Amino acid sequence: MLLRSGGPDRSLSAQLAAVERKLDLIIAHLGIEVPEPPAPAGVLEELQAGRKIQAIKVYREATGAGLNEAKDAVEALAARYGLGR
Repeated sequence: MLLRSGGPDRSLSAQLAAVERKLDLIIAHLGIEVPEPPAPAGVLEELQAGRKIQAIKVYREATGAGLNEAKDAVEALAARYGLGR
C-alpha cells in the first residue's frame, strides 16, 4: 500500500506531499530531467498580447487551478518565454 493511514493528524495531502518529496529526491539522484509541461492552449497568446489577467483566466479554465496557483504558473511562463514585462 503506497499511502498509509498515519492517524487523524496525517491528512491525505500530507501523505501525497511526502511521496512527491521522495520522488523528487529519486529523480534528482538518478539525474533525470523532467521536461516542463506545455502551456495550456491560449495562455501564451494572451501573454504575447499583453493580457496577463486573461492569461490567468485561460490557465484556470484549462487546468482547474486556483487563483494563486494560476497566477504563479502564468508568471513563470512569462518569465520563461520573456513575455509580459
